[in-house]
Amino acid sequence: MKRQNQFIVLGALAIVLLITVYFAFFNSSTTAETAKPGSFNERFTPLSVDNPALRMDILERFLALEYKGVHRNIFNASLPPPPLPPPPPTVAYVPPPVVPSGPAPLTVDAKYFGYVSDTAGSHRKAFFATSNNEDVVIAGEGDTFMGHFRVIRISKTSADVEEVSTGRHATLILEEPGPNG
Repeated sequence: MKRQNQFIVLGALAIVLLITVYFAFFNSSTTAETAKPGSFNERFTPLSVDNPALRMDILERFLALEYKGVHRNIFNASLPPPPLPPPPPTVAYVPPPVVPSGPAPLTVDAKYFGYVSDTAGSHRKAFFATSNNEDVVIAGEGDTFMGHFRVIRISKTSADVEEVSTGRHATLILEEPGPNG
């Protein structure tokens, strides 16, 4: 800012200061009217209150109140002890609902002791021996044996069978033949 502009701003501020001082101290016409000693009492109007008597019942109720918060010395730098933890809720033991068990596992009265397949490996036939080892049953995938079992899948190590009437499944593991045959 140029020096000439600074003098112009300084002069404008000085004029504003002189006007403020004049109205604050030398304009006595407005201050004389507001400073009369009896003028406040003439304009005073009390509030309209139905019963201006002091309510002692409310005052006694407030005086009887007691602070129930934390009582701590504000001039002591140490922290107050932490509040006690709430007691754990007591929960009555409710036994778990009894889930009805499914059907009993399927027991097959036969042993899976081997299989045979064609050269492509697509058609397999399994060999099953009855529980007394007297009868041998040969069944392919989808065939039934012993009147109520169906062969679902045949693999090198196991055969999956299903009971026709109930649809229960069982897996028979390949058993090696014993020394007697």
